[in-house]
Amino acid sequence: MKKILITGGAGFIGSHVVRRFVTKYPAYQIFNLDALTYAGNLENIADIEQSLNYTFIKGDIVDADFVNQLFQKHQFDGVIHLAAESHVDRSITDPLAFVKTNVIGTMNLLNAAKTIWAASFEGKRFYHVSTDEVYGSLGTTGLFTETTPYDPNSPYSASKASSDHFVRAYGETYGLPYVITNCSNNYGPNHFPEKLIPLFINNIITNKSLPVYGDGNYTRDWLYVIDHAIAIDLVFHKGHNHETYNIGGFNEWRNIDLVKLLCQKMDAKLGRASGTSEQLITYVKDRPGHDLRYAIDASKINTTLGWKPSVTFEEGLEQTIDWFLANEEWLKNVTSGEYSKYYEKQYS
Repeated sequence: MKKILITGGAGFIGSHVVRRFVTKYPAYQIFNLDALTYAGNLENIADIEQSLNYTFIKGDIVDADFVNQLFQKHQFDGVIHLAAESHVDRSITDPLAFVKTNVIGTMNLLNAAKTIWAASFEGKRFYHVSTDEVYGSLGTTGLFTETTPYDPNSPYSASKASSDHFVRAYGETYGLPYVITNCSNNYGPNHFPEKLIPLFINNIITNKSLPVYGDGNYTRDWLYVIDHAIAIDLVFHKGHNHETYNIGGFNEWRNIDLVKLLCQKMDAKLGRASGTSEQLITYVKDRPGHDLRYAIDASKINTTLGWKPSVTFEEGLEQTIDWFLANEEWLKNVTSGEYSKYYEKQYS
């Protein structure tokens, strides 16, 4: 029985990865390590919490002693590392928190894995999940490839770039078997409403303003979260050691066009007159260091591992909206307390 540690498994992407591994691989023992900060929510994985091959562990990867003891106790065969501070706006406000989790936390996991696997790396794998933001900003043309030079522009992307470099360094220096994936913007069920799509879904439901940064022409490549989980499963099992794979949706949208599409779909779902939600759009002061455009070339994972998105953006967006409308209680729970204070500070 393989023992797999998934970090950040109560978060948005992590919960979908945990669910896939628990349900698809009953012969694996899946350990979900999460600190349960504001974005970690056990409700995200309530449906599999009683599974015999699943164990939840509350803990922080910043605590080196705790991480070392965890590896000693359970002797993991693999790590899928998703735990991270990930919101650019928060990184501008508190960059040190991103260094602690994304850099120091990753280092603690690398050191523990190196120590426990020292006798033999055979059958072991350290999978580091990263972001396309490490590549910086594109102009109006071009795509990020696996060989694009790193050029991070925010404290968040700089911290992720640093962790990527450390993972590769442990591979070169110590022979640690690793794979890295850099993914584009995700969307889908359970997405914490500080990011664009769930934030605006929630604001349309509650008739709050839709704060669009700058002129709204910033462009992103969007990927349905379940397709990301499928890709992670594929890379973990069939990817080649010391390789990087870019994961993207082949799906670019300018923010303002995406917001208007979301408004149209939400008006239809809520039985409102067409154009009602667009009246909520408000242009707000741009954030510092805002990257103009991200776009992923995912041809490597497509040609070498056979992965491609399983749904169109329109299908994925419909499913996402339907999930949030069917889970308004979840939305109310996660947008209370500290999140409300953060939202008011960020967008007031």
